[in-house]
This record gives sequence, structure tokens and C-alpha cells, in this order.
Amino acid sequence: MMRVPVPVRLRKAVRTWFDSRYISIADHRQDIRDALWEVQTLRREMATLQGEVERLRNARPPAAGDKAGDKAGDAHRLAQETAKALDGVLQNEVLVWQAIDDLRTRLSGGEAPVGDQATGRPADERARGRSEEQPCA
Repeated sequence: MMRVPVPVRLRKAVRTWFDSRYISIADHRQDIRDALWEVQTLRREMATLQGEVERLRNARPPAAGDKAGDKAGDAHRLAQETAKALDGVLQNEVLVWQAIDDLRTRLSGGEAPVGDQATGRPADERARGRSEEQPCA
């Protein structure tokens, strides 16, 4: 490799240009840490929910025949229905994340939607100056 003397003004201009176009390594590392923390949080929540589903599935059905047994039977039936519904929600969440990953793969592979690549909004919405919508929390 050969070193070539470069004027200070040119070197400064090139560094400024690179700094304005690219994210810094420290910012990139922080983004990765934040994403990892978010994934770990979601993993813990999923594990908790799956444990709750299993607990509800394995609940013992009460003896039928008396009034308390009927209430307990209804509670058990509701627990089973809740477990099935929650399991369906978790499966749908996995499908949503798979679709998001697939879309990201397609977008990074060169296929770009019509409009804004960063937000996914059509070009005519950007031209009208609409602000980004935030999901309800």
C-alpha cells in the first residue's frame, strides 16, 4: 500500500462527507445493543406467555355435580378456551414476524416498493406532506 500526501482541506472535506452519509460505529453498536435488548425482552415475554398457555392447558377439570363444581367447570372451560386463543395469537405473531423478515429480505435484495423506501408509503402520500402514523401503545 502506498501513502500519498493529501491536503488537509481535502481530507477534512472527505471525512465530513463520509460522516454525513454513514452512521458512526458507536451509534451502530448502540442500535445493535438496543435491538438485542428488545429481542431478549420479547423472548422473555413469549416464554412467559407459553408457560401460561401450558399451565392453562394442564389445569385439572373439577368434579361435576355440585354448584361449586359447575363454576369450576366453567372456569376450566374458559381457561382451556383462553389457552387455545392465546396459542393462536402467539402463532399469528410468529407469522407476522416471518412476513416482516421476508419483506426486509426482499427490500434489501433490490426489490423496492413504489414510493418511499424508508417508510414504505407511496410517493403521492409523501408529496402531500402527511406525517408518519404511530401505532397505539
